[in-house]
Amino acid sequence: MDPEQLINALDNELNSSIRDMGREKDLDKRVKQSEIVKNLSESMGVFLRLISDVMSADFDGFEEDSDDDYDEYDE
Repeated sequence: MDPEQLINALDNELNSSIRDMGREKDLDKRVKQSEIVKNLSESMGVFLRLISDVMSADFDGFEEDSDDDYDEYDE
């Protein structure tokens, strides 16, 4: 799945769950909805941290290092 589609799907589901939780009157059902919201929020957080880590990674010189690894196999 495309990362943009994944984050959009998580966002839509999270917003929907928050609305459902706000409409719920029964305390037990509201607690269950809050658990769903918590799990979706944590999932989105994991995904956003991964994106942040990848974007902040230092790839300077990556191609130079990888070229050196393949030189010995170019015969």
